[in-house]
Amino acid sequence: MHLFRHGTPTLFPQGPRASAGRADAAPHGRSEAGGPAVTAFSLDNGLDVIVVPDHRAPVVTHMIWYRNGSADDPLGQSGIAHFLEHLMFKGTETHPVGAFSKTVSGLGGQENAFTSYDYTAYFQRVARDHLGTMMEFEADRMSGLVLDEAVVAPERDVVLEERRMRVETDPSAQLSEAMAASLFVHHPYGIPIIGWMHEIESLSREHALAYYKRFYTPENAILVVAGDVAPDAVRRLAEATYGRVAPQGARPVRVRPREPEPRALRRVAVADPKVEQPTLQRLYLTPSCITARDGGCHDLELLAEVLGGGSTSYLYRKLVLEQGIAVNAGAWYMGSAIDDTRFSVYAVPAEGISLEQLEDAVDTVLRRAPAEALGAEAIERAKTRLVAETVYSSDSQSSLARIYGSALAIGETVEEVRRWPTDIEAVTRDRLSTAAERWLAPARSVTGYLTKAKDADAPVAIAAE
Repeated sequence: MHLFRHGTPTLFPQGPRASAGRADAAPHGRSEAGGPAVTAFSLDNGLDVIVVPDHRAPVVTHMIWYRNGSADDPLGQSGIAHFLEHLMFKGTETHPVGAFSKTVSGLGGQENAFTSYDYTAYFQRVARDHLGTMMEFEADRMSGLVLDEAVVAPERDVVLEERRMRVETDPSAQLSEAMAASLFVHHPYGIPIIGWMHEIESLSREHALAYYKRFYTPENAILVVAGDVAPDAVRRLAEATYGRVAPQGARPVRVRPREPEPRALRRVAVADPKVEQPTLQRLYLTPSCITARDGGCHDLELLAEVLGGGSTSYLYRKLVLEQGIAVNAGAWYMGSAIDDTRFSVYAVPAEGISLEQLEDAVDTVLRRAPAEALGAEAIERAKTRLVAETVYSSDSQSSLARIYGSALAIGETVEEVRRWPTDIEAVTRDRLSTAAERWLAPARSVTGYLTKAKDADAPVAIAAE
């Protein structure tokens, strides 16, 4: 399945403070079949631990993942998961605000954090000798966070300003939000990770503490250490630090509504004077790697690669190279999700081509895809490219840590991560054809138009039908 590939929506921080970035993370893939000799164990308090060896350099990546994300925000408190991520940098009784970040910087390390729909993660990359120090700090703020109103209110203002800068002034981001809200009419995946402006304004210290106490517990967390370390050493350090954090007895239950089966296609349009390049976007409601345990996510992942994975893909070849009505076209699939997810097709029109003309051409190409796009050579080329890209990306130590952490955070296993290349290789033409016909149906879709408003002084226009 795709983990972080083609842009799993995630809010990344800037520096030591969590910052709401654009809703697409950098792509990361899987390790090759066999891969590193990953070790997994659990502490007595329920903390799951994954050790991924990488002895090429004397450094380690230390990550703590919590099984909560924006889709777990309580009703009316959208953005609280991301807001709490900001507040986690505000210090504890043992370590005042700024001490953790100052220590990481002083050791020549790097730190960051991010919030996604299904998980929140914090990480540091330091020399291997300082792993224990990172564990001490992170274990301390797992249970010892101190939140004074004096820091909560200003940080809320920071989040509000992020939303103004990243969404309110960006027509593309506004279209993405509107399309997600139209695709997920009942499920919280339709709510932006950063939250709605009016609900962010009402987030309080009490909201943050309640959310913190519910989710930030050892039995709800996953520790991932990748780097020049031995499993036994990691276990000793983890027991001496995280092992002292008292459990709450049971992992919190994540209760979410199920998205109903879609019955009608939907359209969304955003017009803004700031738009320089019109674009056509299409989202389809599809299973994820968790809701399609029968291998359906591998079919959709490979289908996205065949249809829209680069300049040799079917969509690009037909729309850009042969017909010349687009300057770019592609597809992606966000398989790494707990609940039903999205499959996307997009295209950028050539000069003189309207979005209506482009949409007609896209629809024609997609209808013909099961018969025309799924030749043996194209499928094998897509498999090779997909597996190669993920192998190359997993050459990064931090990518390896993210691969395993994100997988376990949504309910996958280490074995499922390791056998991913084999599962992709097993996908057949018939399975791809069935997936295209079943899931890329108009009734399952939301189509978005991004256009330039003719009047330079005109306000943003957002329309849906």
